[in-house]
Amino acid sequence: MKTGLLTLLMTAGVCTASAQTPATFTSSDTAIQRAWEWAGNMVQHYRGKPADPVGPWYEAALPSRAAFCMRDVSHQTIGAEIYGLNPENRNMIGAFARHISKSKDWCSYWEINKYAKPAPEDYRNDTAFWYNLNANFDILTACWRLYNWTGNAAYIKDPVLTNFFDRTVDEYIRQWTLQPDSLLTRAIHPNAPVPFNPRDNFHTCRGLPSYVENVDDLKMGIDLIATIYRGLLSYASITDLRGNTAKAAQLRHTAEQYRLQMERWWNEPAARYYTWYNSAGQFGVGEGEVFLLWFDALHDATRRRKTIEHLTAATWNVETTSYLPAILYKEGYWEQATAYILWLTNPATPRREYPEVSFGVLEGMTRGLMGITPDATTQSVTTLYRGKKGSTAALNNLRVLNTLIAVNHQEKQTTFRHQGTKMLRWRAAFAGDYHKIMIDHTAFTARHEADHNGNMISYVEVMAKENKTYHARVAE
Repeated sequence: MKTGLLTLLMTAGVCTASAQTPATFTSSDTAIQRAWEWAGNMVQHYRGKPADPVGPWYEAALPSRAAFCMRDVSHQTIGAEIYGLNPENRNMIGAFARHISKSKDWCSYWEINKYAKPAPEDYRNDTAFWYNLNANFDILTACWRLYNWTGNAAYIKDPVLTNFFDRTVDEYIRQWTLQPDSLLTRAIHPNAPVPFNPRDNFHTCRGLPSYVENVDDLKMGIDLIATIYRGLLSYASITDLRGNTAKAAQLRHTAEQYRLQMERWWNEPAARYYTWYNSAGQFGVGEGEVFLLWFDALHDATRRRKTIEHLTAATWNVETTSYLPAILYKEGYWEQATAYILWLTNPATPRREYPEVSFGVLEGMTRGLMGITPDATTQSVTTLYRGKKGSTAALNNLRVLNTLIAVNHQEKQTTFRHQGTKMLRWRAAFAGDYHKIMIDHTAFTARHEADHNGNMISYVEVMAKENKTYHARVAE
């Protein structure tokens, strides 16, 4: 029986019937249109049956397992929201939070199947199971992202989640020796089962310090450091909203210690970050760099650019590649982001059916191509079209901030429709350096900012009343 979090979230002011209706997308760019249609069909294909014992769920693991794991869910949640799978998100996040326990050293179940059981492929008992230590912090950050996308305060206030957050930033860090000054000196298996079997994956992988699973004798991965960094910042933002500014400041201070540790992994001659460290005291390179950008952990502009150059020059598996559209749109590499969407959805691409791909494409196209960014803390929505010059695109029936919006982009013009019961702040943004932007018949002086790749963005902000349509255009 499912109680607590799911019940609270289901009654937190969200209209679950309309929330289950997918957003619809149309574009004059036929290749982009086909990409959306393929991704949407795949997401629907991976939607589980609400009557399954686990409750509403979707595939977020190897499809043959009929299950969802913590990493994949963390990265599929926004794509799921876009396509109306918010009851699934609420249920799955709640399942992970409920199963954190001292007997598992404050881990949860890495993977839960449709029978509401820990997937046997990853779990034998509380002393023998597979677990990547990034998972708790990734779920924490996913909850913060979900709050900002949906406006559902239960994602940051529910007692079940609060317990999960508090245990993660306290006992979990101590139990797995993940303090900033212990990252390179910690034992490789801090909570080894007794007796320990080095040939049993459920012993050696009970607490992997990375999402990268192909490095022998791994002591620490840079992706774990980046995940902790962002997790602590996410919880600092949550704590601020609760009014505990002192604790929030401490969380931010601790997060900065992780970021500084991470910068020591920079390999100057190679102009890239090391990604792993083993028990022999050796640094090495491999996968994992993508998380430095996914969690926005890089402050140095040159190192950020070099990391992007390295990622886009190499070939990665589809899991890693599925992160790149959303990242590259945000970073200002718009043409490359679009190229990755088309590659991921190409029938010739190996393993494109892996669930993270379709969910990642929907997020990349909505947050990236359409530039739709809701922010619950300011009750605002930003729009910015990053599509091909001369193309048009429209997204309708998109649920954000407990309301429905529709966005129609044309060249240097955007129409914004808000259907809801309270006002939103709309930031109407355009690519380019413009002095004035018209909202309906009124001219506003534009403000300006540049993304990390130097693209100039001009924007204005207006209060959008409920059940009204607004038209913005560049005044040249």
